Amino acid sequence: MNHQTLGDLMSMEDVLHELKHFLPAQAPLKDFVHHNTLHAFQHLPFHQGLKQAKTQLGYQGYLPLTSYRQLYQEGKIKEEVLSRILSENFGDQAGHWASKLLEQSYEEGISPKVGKLRAHWKNDYHFNLDKVTHPFLFRLLSAYLDQGISIWSFPVEATGFLDALRKIQKDSISSLLKSARALELFQNPDLDLEMVLSVLVGNPASYGWYLFDQQFAHPGWSGMVSVLESQPESLLDRRPITLQDLVIFECLLEIDALDRKFGENWAPIGVRFPYDTQEIFENSPFEEFDLVLQSWQEAYEWSYYDEVLAGIRSVEEARKPKNAPSFQALFCIDDRECSTRRHLEFVDPTCATYGTPGFFNVEFYFQPEFGKFHTKSCPAPVTPKYLIKEKANHKKLAKDVHFHQNSHSLVRGWVSAQTLGFWSALKLVGNVLSPSSSALEVSSFKHMDPKGSLSIDYEGVDASGLQIGFKVDEMADRVEGLLKSIGLLDKFSPLVYLIGHGASSINNTHYAGYDCGACCGRPGSVNARVAAYMANKLEVRKVLADRGILIPESTQFIGGLHDTTKDEIAYYDEEVLTSENRLLHEENKLKFSKTLEINALERSRRFDTLTKNKAESKLHEAVKKRAFSLFEPRPEYNHATNALCIVSRKSTIKGLFFDRRAFLNSYDFRKDTEGLALTKILGAAAPVCGGINLEYYFSRMDPDKLGAGTKLPHNVMGLIGVANGADGDLRTGLPYQMVEIHDPIRLLMIVEQDPELLLHVIRTNPNTYEWFKNTWVHLVVIDPATGEFYKFKDETWVPYHPISSIDHIDHLQDKLLGSKENLPVYLIDSL
Repeated sequence: MNHQTLGDLMSMEDVLHELKHFLPAQAPLKDFVHHNTLHAFQHLPFHQGLKQAKTQLGYQGYLPLTSYRQLYQEGKIKEEVLSRILSENFGDQAGHWASKLLEQSYEEGISPKVGKLRAHWKNDYHFNLDKVTHPFLFRLLSAYLDQGISIWSFPVEATGFLDALRKIQKDSISSLLKSARALELFQNPDLDLEMVLSVLVGNPASYGWYLFDQQFAHPGWSGMVSVLESQPESLLDRRPITLQDLVIFECLLEIDALDRKFGENWAPIGVRFPYDTQEIFENSPFEEFDLVLQSWQEAYEWSYYDEVLAGIRSVEEARKPKNAPSFQALFCIDDRECSTRRHLEFVDPTCATYGTPGFFNVEFYFQPEFGKFHTKSCPAPVTPKYLIKEKANHKKLAKDVHFHQNSHSLVRGWVSAQTLGFWSALKLVGNVLSPSSSALEVSSFKHMDPKGSLSIDYEGVDASGLQIGFKVDEMADRVEGLLKSIGLLDKFSPLVYLIGHGASSINNTHYAGYDCGACCGRPGSVNARVAAYMANKLEVRKVLADRGILIPESTQFIGGLHDTTKDEIAYYDEEVLTSENRLLHEENKLKFSKTLEINALERSRRFDTLTKNKAESKLHEAVKKRAFSLFEPRPEYNHATNALCIVSRKSTIKGLFFDRRAFLNSYDFRKDTEGLALTKILGAAAPVCGGINLEYYFSRMDPDKLGAGTKLPHNVMGLIGVANGADGDLRTGLPYQMVEIHDPIRLLMIVEQDPELLLHVIRTNPNTYEWFKNTWVHLVVIDPATGEFYKFKDETWVPYHPISSIDHIDHLQDKLLGSKENLPVYLIDSL
């Protein structure tokens, strides 16, 4: 819809549609998947989008000016890069603008449009309407949408939120609303939004502005309701609700509060203070201060990007080995596996590692044994038609007596507090002194029973219409797609590992954000096991052979799961290995184990609470214990510091140290002459990696409005979100403890391919193209024919020549514990 016509149309449906577009789109905790926080502005160029978000909603998209100047003094913004940016932006006026960036003072306050109309309740009516209505509204929403925290469920079954409240009103002794006018409206079967707005606002031209003000006074709850309206399956225990129902009832609460305060003798706010809705969406021109911040941010980003590109230029073309590697390992493109792959190649220089989205090209819903529901295990935009069921004879989950429902009843609750309470205090002290696993732990290893079986082979269609398992041709399609996407079409090793990833946590409500984004916030264990089974199946290999992919009979695939918090790996279905491969596997397990010890060492430099002067094995044990500690708010930093996505051969970046900042997607341009594989890769990598990057970017730039603030006062609300205390708004974005070490720069995607072919690929998908055209993600191509770099700017390629110098080092270990800060790009000659 055209924003400029909103004020003229004044259809409530149009206003609500537009409101939903701007509200946060964060799903419930169990489905937490990273996305562009400012998705509503993505149709605009990046800096224009940030300007609109600031003027309309008060969001901060840049660092304070003093922070940029400090980064410049520290050398993190390089003088020569800043000079280049200013020359590109201002030409002959570059020197004049340099003095503005370095010396001039500016007013940095924000006065957003949204919120101004309803501010008159407090400023002119002298009544804090939010303070009166919000606590009650939030408690009702939390109770209605509750997914298992409440001891008593919402007392009625109803067709929607308003219907449920009317039934409560009818059957209760006390009333939800107190004033006669509000009650009369509430009981009117023909009640609609315009009826309540005519009382509150009065002026139809101001209705839209008022609704934006009202709902953005609590964007967390409003955004959650909007998500649940469009995706009711997001709740396992579904609760029908619409944003319109929420708005109507909130308006009734406001009318009720105003009538009780003033009687019915108060003027509608839109009559006294007429605001035209259309004005909210008018584009705001850039001011001088905006251009200053934009230049600083560009210089900040390219100071790092230039280093990366200089590092790639310094890599010498490696000779291709004649024989198959000792083993091959496929990891998720996740930036946390960047270091795992590097260390594995250091431990065994003859192995080969690959990066691919961690669902391994196998999309399905997964239903565990004893599980009532099935959950998606593939990228969020994909809607699978397949179901994998788990069949397990035994699966015992740890239980804690404190979480039994009887412990919350009046009598038994008191008895529990007087007996188990003392034991709890002792356990609490014990966990501080010596953290250990408990029923509170969320572990990726518990997602699937490794001893159970999976319905991978076709078994028909279940009652919901999903196909149970895959047919042989369907399996072959997925294995072929997986192998072609990474260029693994020959020279197969005796063992090929598919290593998914997940995480463990005992103190993190956003645990789904720590698991695999390509598996919709689930661990990649089931996908790894399913894909390995398909690749091992004889009938599948026959189909692949007919398609030109010959996998030797001696080659076997084996699935596994890397717990990125504990740095442990579990392997699945090892019993299928031949005796020869079993011996090789035992040798490889030792290599993986050594790799994870070094990886834990690298991660530990960020952890303030660990003593670093320990042997690698001892330090690894200390890192594992962090995952069990109730008092550790940051058991791992997840995607913090992510900045790159590299789509290339491994030889192109061989030996480069990216400090766990890069998503690495394996891709061989020589085996994809038409760009078909690249189209699929970028179709997933742009929104997934770009979404992860921008959620971290905005949560770091504006931790109070776009982030979740500090997690220490967070209270879980109905198992769907977190709030500060029992009466607060749901917090969206990421807690400060997840982003505190993050350098807020946009993602740079580097692709090795012919520039013209890449341009054709990104233009074929408008959704992908928008990310690059509007520079929400930067794009650089490496021309394989010349080795030159080209930056995508103004929808064309512009040559880019790095100016940084890269240090060569013999080994990395001495650098790993020297600093908690991000390290420069190094070329490790010993790899």
